[in-house]
Amino acid sequence: MKILFIASEVFPLVKVGGLADVTSSLAMALQALGHQPSIILPKYRSIKAPLHDIHGKNIAVKFMEHCEQVSLKTTVLQGRIPVYLAENDDFFGTEDIYPHDELERFLLFSLSIPGIISQLDLCPDVIHCHDWHTALTPVWLKKAKTTLPTVFTIHNLAYQGSFDQQFFMRSALSSVWQEYIPVTAPEPGLNFMSQGILLADIVTTVSPTYASEILTPQHGEGLERLLDYRRNELCGIANGIDYDEYNPATDPHLERNYDSATIGRRVENKLALQTRSALPQDSDIPLFGMVSRLEEQKGIDLLLQAIDPFVTETRAQLVILGEGRQHYHRLLAEAATKYPDRLSVFIAHDEQLARLVYGGSDMFLMPSRFEPCGLGQLIAMRYGAIPVVRHTGGLADTVTDVTQDNGNGFVFRHYSVREMLDTIKRAEESFRRRAEWQNLMRHNMKLDFSWKASAKEYEKAYLRARDVSRTRSS
Repeated sequence: MKILFIASEVFPLVKVGGLADVTSSLAMALQALGHQPSIILPKYRSIKAPLHDIHGKNIAVKFMEHCEQVSLKTTVLQGRIPVYLAENDDFFGTEDIYPHDELERFLLFSLSIPGIISQLDLCPDVIHCHDWHTALTPVWLKKAKTTLPTVFTIHNLAYQGSFDQQFFMRSALSSVWQEYIPVTAPEPGLNFMSQGILLADIVTTVSPTYASEILTPQHGEGLERLLDYRRNELCGIANGIDYDEYNPATDPHLERNYDSATIGRRVENKLALQTRSALPQDSDIPLFGMVSRLEEQKGIDLLLQAIDPFVTETRAQLVILGEGRQHYHRLLAEAATKYPDRLSVFIAHDEQLARLVYGGSDMFLMPSRFEPCGLGQLIAMRYGAIPVVRHTGGLADTVTDVTQDNGNGFVFRHYSVREMLDTIKRAEESFRRRAEWQNLMRHNMKLDFSWKASAKEYEKAYLRARDVSRTRSS
């Protein structure tokens, strides 16, 4: 199949979070299965890769009662997957990927998609839209009288691209709402996400458990009725990771490379991480790592409540890397100042340091309030760091407590400081049994969380989208 991705991020061209990893690695996995993926994304100023102009293919886009010109550039991903970039300096030409005017940015981007497909004569068999930034694409394809099958993937339901009534009227959504929204459907909210949920042929999300959770008021973020309306076309497919990109045997960011057969070398990364973090260098001290957005979703409030008892009840160290809410930045910095020998905090987006955290930590902490899928626990296991996670979303699908058969981590169920601390202490106790711990590390490093199985599930979703599209058109 010719599969066209519409996305706001693709690694390594542009990356803010895990979305970029998913779009690039899934595209490569689909190509390995014999398909022909291609990608469209905005041309941000921050993209530094060599680009080539596509001459004579400018597109006039009717946008908020005037006309915007979109030109096209092209490059290739990993030397083999075509990437087309929509260029408009007024709306896409900033260093920031998600600026304050992001609604207008991604409205224009989605409006340009039918014209780009037509101008480039792409003829895809299916269009795969990723997250709220591209959720209006099925709307404009229908308005353009295009019958191309569409799949819409929800990467995180908490971010919906919400807008007000004024934007609704100016965006032209009001003129198409009545025409394309089924009369039997619950009324969609004023956000991009709801349009993709209702109008895409198939809706996916990034883990089976999360697909069930978002049908409930607790996790549905106000869209549970819409999702329940599409439940027959909704499925969860767990993310994978690129095992070539995330490979401790070849990763240039590590102090020392290693694999499951040479796991003893890994301690050099731990000592390097302790040094970088200004923590006491001691391989016998349990070292927890955390690479995360510093947001409520990720359990940062729970972590902050746990820091004092973490210090008094364990011998462990903790290294945290991430960016997010300024409130959390300040509180974590204060805690690191209070406990300089036990806690180190880096407020940054630093891919090189992140790899050292994965390759040097003994345990990897993810106390998420909710987690659509999570890539951190998968990368951590690939690098031999044992996950300590809350049982939710994709964490529930990928991490099983060591007390169960084929367990690969330490799991707590309730969003509770006490339960999280007790689980951390269980992990610390297990760490002291070195032979048992190294066997667990080797076991996890041999697990397969690559994209092979998930890409085949997406194949099925694309075929279902073609069937649903035909039914809807008839």
